Amino acid sequence: MLPLVLASASPRRRELLAVLGLRFDVRPADVDESPAPGERPEEHVVRLAAAKAAAVAHAVRLGGVDALVLAADTTVALAGEILGKPGGEDGALAMLRRLAGRTHEVLTACRVVRTDDGRTAAALAVTRVTFAPWDERRARWYVGTGEPMDKAGAYGIQGHGVFLAEGIDGSWSNVVGLPLETLPRLFEQVGCDLLHHMESARRG
Repeated sequence: MLPLVLASASPRRRELLAVLGLRFDVRPADVDESPAPGERPEEHVVRLAAAKAAAVAHAVRLGGVDALVLAADTTVALAGEILGKPGGEDGALAMLRRLAGRTHEVLTACRVVRTDDGRTAAALAVTRVTFAPWDERRARWYVGTGEPMDKAGAYGIQGHGVFLAEGIDGSWSNVVGLPLETLPRLFEQVGCDLLHHMESARRG
């Protein structure tokens, strides 16, 4: 069974995989995450997930150890515009004001690469999140928690950001940063069994 490598520095993705009981190593990818000119949100996340997976798979191969590399990239899009991570408290407030009372999309692209034979699999998850029409006081309170600073769209649904949301249409784990529902199919497409990985981890 190939060891699993998560090509991401995201603590949220680590936590989601840990909830499944998986054993994995973490090797963040050094990839420029800036959007290309005119790039649509879905193109952006697909490109970055592929780049992250390729970079870490190459590094793993250079180390002489075969593995199953899982990479992902998540962004928030409002009316087709990519909302990245805020540049500070003012940037977070500006994003949150735009999102209040509106529905936006959270997109996550996933890519799995086997380093032994080069097989790959990819998936794209899209979740629609509707925010309540909350007031300025709530937005400022949320920014004051410090939670928005390292998150696309300036919020985290798994934390205090849940008080901003009114409804979610689609995968909840996708909004956190990794659509767990896609993993069994991705593993299967490269000839691996996610349940076997989970059972092996449980047995120790």
